Amino acid sequence: MRAFHHGLLLASAAWLCVLPAGAETLLVVRKTGNAVDFMDPGSGLRLASVPTGDAPHEVSVSPDGKRAVVSSYGTREQPGSTVSIVDLEQPQEIRRIDLAPHTRPHGVAWYAADRIAVTTEGSRHLLILDPASGRIVNRIETAQETSHMVVVSADARRAYVTNIGSGTTTAIDLVEGRKLADVATGAGSEALALTPDSQELWVAARADGMIAIVDTATLDVKTRLSLPGVPIRIAMTPDGRTALITCAGTAELVVFDTDTHRELGRAKVAVPLAAGAAARPFARLAPGSVLPVGLLVSRDGRSAYVAATMGDRVVQFDTRTLKVLRTVDVDGEPDGLGSTSAIPRAVCHGCQPLENLW
Repeated sequence: MRAFHHGLLLASAAWLCVLPAGAETLLVVRKTGNAVDFMDPGSGLRLASVPTGDAPHEVSVSPDGKRAVVSSYGTREQPGSTVSIVDLEQPQEIRRIDLAPHTRPHGVAWYAADRIAVTTEGSRHLLILDPASGRIVNRIETAQETSHMVVVSADARRAYVTNIGSGTTTAIDLVEGRKLADVATGAGSEALALTPDSQELWVAARADGMIAIVDTATLDVKTRLSLPGVPIRIAMTPDGRTALITCAGTAELVVFDTDTHRELGRAKVAVPLAAGAAARPFARLAPGSVLPVGLLVSRDGRSAYVAATMGDRVVQFDTRTLKVLRTVDVDGEPDGLGSTSAIPRAVCHGCQPLENLW
């Protein structure tokens, strides 16, 4: 029996080691798991799990792909006030930055080697952090309600923050460290994404059931697209031709052409509700829905990952056909998603390249 178990462990270890160099490792934030998991999307195997602060929501990977920042939002009863810096090569939390008195950190964008932008709903701010020192190097007040998500332009000169309670999107000059304007993007403005050239900002107003497309040069809303169903996250394909949107109310992934603004298709996030999901606090947002929230487009643009928060699963779709490629079980309310090409050394210590195993 001992020989059998020894052989099984060797086989498992060898199987772990054949993860190809440069393969995409999925980062999944688990809200009630208080952790970020490293998942192999091909096998569904959990490679590693790193504890964070209470009730983490979002994740952003550093420009060099070696670290990530995770925001710990906290619970309704106990607001969070920390972000975790995570090593992606040797999975571990290497620094926890306390933002107090700022609370409820949510949206994060690691936009330069030494700069992270994080929204704080509790204090209505966008904070700029130095990840190495853990210092807050700038505090920019939005003066808007529920400052939730953030995105940064490709040249790192401007940030945009959506404000759910105010129905606005705040434009911020990162060079001068000041607020530029509040754009009326619609009730429940939450999701946002920039086209790769940073010329258009797409904002989903979940309460209004529409997408506002903002000209970033003028900060005017140039187009509004109807999209009922509680649109909640937006992601662009790398070529900028396609916008993907998760709708929490209808449990769908919807795809638009960014040039014509025409809907190209939609697919159901068809997974069952997890046991006890109806009693979870965020289930109130869309009762009965598996609540697809977290959304990530793969680096090659061929697939999209959707976190079904109330289904405890991440679903991978083909971005061209919208067919489901695979479903990965992730307990603990999966939410924010990221990816890295780093294979965790803690898992693959001593591994050989695939071609050397034969």
